[in-house]
Amino acid sequence: MKEIVGRSEKAVIVGIGFSGDESIFGVDESLDELAALARTAGLEVVGRLRQKLDRPHPATLIGPGKIEELKDEIALTGADTVVFDEELSPRQQREIEERLGEHVKVIDRTTLILDIFAKHAHTREGVLQVSLAQYRYRLPRLTRQWTHLSRQTARTAAGVGLRGPGETQLEVDRRAIRRRIAHLEKELEEVRKQRSVHRRQRRRASLPVVALVGYTNAGKSTLLNALTDANVLVADQLFATLDPVTRKISLPGGREILMTDTVGFIQKLPPTVVAAFRATLEEVKEADVLLHVVDITHRHVLAQAKAVGEVLEELGVTDKPMVVALNKIDLLNDLEEARKVARAFPNSVAISAAEKIGLDELLERLKSTLESQMVRIEVTIPYSEGDLVSLFHQRGVVENERHTEEGTVISGLLPVWLIPRFRKLVESKSSVPVDKRI
Repeated sequence: MKEIVGRSEKAVIVGIGFSGDESIFGVDESLDELAALARTAGLEVVGRLRQKLDRPHPATLIGPGKIEELKDEIALTGADTVVFDEELSPRQQREIEERLGEHVKVIDRTTLILDIFAKHAHTREGVLQVSLAQYRYRLPRLTRQWTHLSRQTARTAAGVGLRGPGETQLEVDRRAIRRRIAHLEKELEEVRKQRSVHRRQRRRASLPVVALVGYTNAGKSTLLNALTDANVLVADQLFATLDPVTRKISLPGGREILMTDTVGFIQKLPPTVVAAFRATLEEVKEADVLLHVVDITHRHVLAQAKAVGEVLEELGVTDKPMVVALNKIDLLNDLEEARKVARAFPNSVAISAAEKIGLDELLERLKSTLESQMVRIEVTIPYSEGDLVSLFHQRGVVENERHTEEGTVISGLLPVWLIPRFRKLVESKSSVPVDKRI
């Protein structure tokens, strides 16, 4: 779809704090992030307003007095765009637009995020996902596009009781968008099936998968580049990269894994985005270990980590083993403060992806975490199935190996996902149950 935000637009951003709100970010902190999102979208932030409310105003979200203050701020700064940090209902957006005038564009945080995604999606899958999210979100918000027709209708059909061309065109447009949504859903279902096939192929190749997760701009792409020479775009922007990338890397000892970068998380991640990016986010659900990249230098690091945790909980993957990479330590001045922050993150390693500091320790931690998900078995592998001996050496940890008349007897640790390949060969006299985790 066409992008909403144009370059060189000036924007006033508006934040609201509600009584009893248990948001992980305060109003000012959330506005700081909204400003960063606006800059990423190409807007110049020239003003900001905030208001504390017991409850949202049903018509305009903010109160009538704050609307007047907003009009004054627009006149003072020459802004042509207003961005609200909360999602606007169709009614609220329409009312605010009418009160601010036709020359002012009114959008909300969700629209802004979707616009950034539209700019940064490059693969067919990414473009499909963003388009679907945009269409779903904009469907109930089409009225403004036809305001000029509606007004013309009101003038020409007043008192006649007939539906005019403006309203007819709006309904036609809605039907067209619903058809487009259905088409995109069908295409994305095909993408989802293809991803499922790829995941099954990875399982057959017996490669464990580590999924990179983290708040946007925490340094996931920089870390993937540092570990794999993936050549993923790196920029000091929110959502600089959107399309998932998977690369093979070797852990200490030579064991290979696949590492997948996923879309960055953010507070108030729109439900339309989560729904549209289901196929991509399933990479997280299918991973064996999550590697949570945390920007330890950010002043809201704990709040960002909590936001990531909430998305992971929504995806139903909080039971997966996790390694935490405390990134950007090369930018730290107060090491003692960093140590205090680090205590909040179990199983963490301090690194600098940009300077390649601590990466060896991080890989060792990934290795030990993967091994903790292994089971101990003993198998006798016939000499005719030598490929399984190689597989055990490549993907497992061999503790003992000997040769007998029946074949090669190997005892050691294997990833749980490999057990079905070896189950028929497991010796019944093994002293350790096959499915007992270590």
